[in-house]
Amino acid sequence: MSTAIVVPFDHQQSSKPVAGVDAAELWALTPSGEKTPKAGTTRTFYNTPASKTTTIASLGEGFANKSDEVKRELVRKAVGSAVKDLKAHDGVKEVAVDASADPHAAAVAANLALYKFTLKTFPQSAFDPNLKEPLPPKIQFSPIEASKDWDRGVIYAESQNLARTLMEYPANMMTPTIFTERVKKEFAGIPNVEIIVRDEAWAAEKNMNVFLSVTHGTSEPAKILEIHYKGAADKNAQPLAFVGKGITFDSGGISLKPGAGMKLMRGDMGGAATVVSAALAIAKLQLPVNLVVVTPLTENMPGPSATKPGDIIYAMNGKSVEVDNTDAEGRLVLSDAIYYTSTEFKPHTLIDVATLTGAVVIALGELFSAVFSTSDELWEQLYRAGQIEHDRFWRLPLDDEYGPQIHSSNADLQNTGGRPAGSATAALFLKPFVDGLEPKDGAESIKWAHLDIAGSMEATRPSPYQEKGMTGRPVRALVEYVRRLTDSA
Repeated sequence: MSTAIVVPFDHQQSSKPVAGVDAAELWALTPSGEKTPKAGTTRTFYNTPASKTTTIASLGEGFANKSDEVKRELVRKAVGSAVKDLKAHDGVKEVAVDASADPHAAAVAANLALYKFTLKTFPQSAFDPNLKEPLPPKIQFSPIEASKDWDRGVIYAESQNLARTLMEYPANMMTPTIFTERVKKEFAGIPNVEIIVRDEAWAAEKNMNVFLSVTHGTSEPAKILEIHYKGAADKNAQPLAFVGKGITFDSGGISLKPGAGMKLMRGDMGGAATVVSAALAIAKLQLPVNLVVVTPLTENMPGPSATKPGDIIYAMNGKSVEVDNTDAEGRLVLSDAIYYTSTEFKPHTLIDVATLTGAVVIALGELFSAVFSTSDELWEQLYRAGQIEHDRFWRLPLDDEYGPQIHSSNADLQNTGGRPAGSATAALFLKPFVDGLEPKDGAESIKWAHLDIAGSMEATRPSPYQEKGMTGRPVRALVEYVRRLTDSA
């Protein structure tokens, strides 16, 4: 059957037929002991109504009495579970979704659940020659009742799916150069956007020596990608800035990682993938904000010219950095990029995003992204956006008393501080490179947050609307943060 209907079902509320489907009547046909199962439980009915497939997905018990945040997640679970069921039916081409409970959440779940990344052999008819990747499954979603909220949810999900794709590609198919070319294609034709790609020679002129130190072991040319989106009425208004770590493959350099599981390090550019994908959604939605995105892109490889443990390098801001461990390269590429962004563009807020530390995986697992921030207000804004999208954050301490762990006897800083509080010392390493935290001449302090997404970068177990694999988080939370910041909610 080529068409299908998805109906999220609240068992405790009287329901009216939707698109010819009486969910209560159909669910009554199921065993009596399962009348109020857990959220996401599905039942599929064929030729109901005639020539259509209908999947009813439970919203669980007591849906109407839940908080708004919980309701949104229950809608995502219900719609996502239904779509995963329908994906198994090759004949389904069009799906109408009853999105009345929450159009935005329903659109997000439908499009995230449909996503699948594969590079297995496939017919040329299913191949996109421009992007050199498989076309998405041929299912077209539409809400039973059109709404702007649904349309916005589609953009949120498609942008997260782009981040997932960028992170999933193996390193030979997502080099710094390929990354920049893909981003150019994605932004083509979107108004108010300028994309600039910088090379190593430009970085050397800027004295980005700490960033360049990571590039020495690889033959792949490093890049600095800038995205400038001017959506505010005043194109010269102070911008918001995102900085994303873009290590397209991290071997650890001379401090070589163990071989087991190293292929996961194709996703070590997750920070760059998420900030450019969030920027894409912001630009597509034409949110009234000026945004600057900077992503330092390179591989971290062992080679005859690779940086060695013990080397001391002067950063763009003049501070000397001892490289204690070349596998702590993320904070090296970020430090110069953060300083460049904060001094060149003078943003009111700077958020950097990075798959930075294994320590945060131990601390938070994969459910929350860590936030270290100098601003209570910024933290609260990020927290709220994360709760709304169920793309959640947890705040960890950014305390100067951790400082002695990253002090060096021969340099201003060293790039590791030992195992204790490893994610906190990594965040603290970045702090001196944020210009404007101590403003002069009565200027307002820059708001800064560092997001460590090393845990949330990968889902090791599936959820109703997210299969195992790279997650593309926290794209939706970042977009929601900006949307709320611009009073567009």
